[in-house]
Amino acid sequence: MKFEVITIFPELIEDYKKISIVARAIKKRLLQIKAFNLRDHTFDAHKTVDGRPYGGGAGMVLKADVLSRAITSVLKKVSKKEKTKVILLTPAGKVFSQKEAKKLAKNDRLIFVSGRYEGFDERISFLVDEEYSIGDYVLMGGELPALVMIETIARFVPGVVGKEESIQGESFSKDGKNSNLLEYPQYTRPEVLKIGKKTLRVPKVLLSGDHRKIEIWRADQAMKKTKKIRPDLINKQW
Repeated sequence: MKFEVITIFPELIEDYKKISIVARAIKKRLLQIKAFNLRDHTFDAHKTVDGRPYGGGAGMVLKADVLSRAITSVLKKVSKKEKTKVILLTPAGKVFSQKEAKKLAKNDRLIFVSGRYEGFDERISFLVDEEYSIGDYVLMGGELPALVMIETIARFVPGVVGKEESIQGESFSKDGKNSNLLEYPQYTRPEVLKIGKKTLRVPKVLLSGDHRKIEIWRADQAMKKTKKIRPDLINKQW
């Protein structure tokens, strides 16, 4: 699967490509991640990407002519056979979720347009297929949201995650055994852990070897955890 990010900070994307599972997936040619510098598509010697907003107001707005030139340039390299979407990263977009990640993973290529400053000139919207936000808060730019989305979507690409079952019972996974509940608690060695005066033990059921009991315990724990931390998910329809 191919991911491409239009940004004024391509080094953020390039550094991410060197890390762990993503780096291995790229080496195996399961993923392709490229950054395109928005400043390469400017019209002046100063490589200006932004301008003052019409009507007044604080901050600067990314220029439509520069953005459209960059997006069009990337799209020219796309094969007609590739299922492609252009995604604008903005706090005003719909909130990204596990469901959206699974849907987007069905594409061959995703092109992310990462903003800075006070946003985008509205006139580039006709070049965009989807607008996404990763949460109800404002960041300094769209690079981190792009990486969050890439990592989430990439996990649905066959072969990227070592074991397919690793993604089946996760939090927010409708296809998992626990539906849309948060994932159950996990434990590993040592069996007994002492922190100060506190002694913490792994639940006995996980040491029993009885897979049926373990499955029931995990389902019960997932429900309890969800009710405590995210009760809004109990009856949520994905």
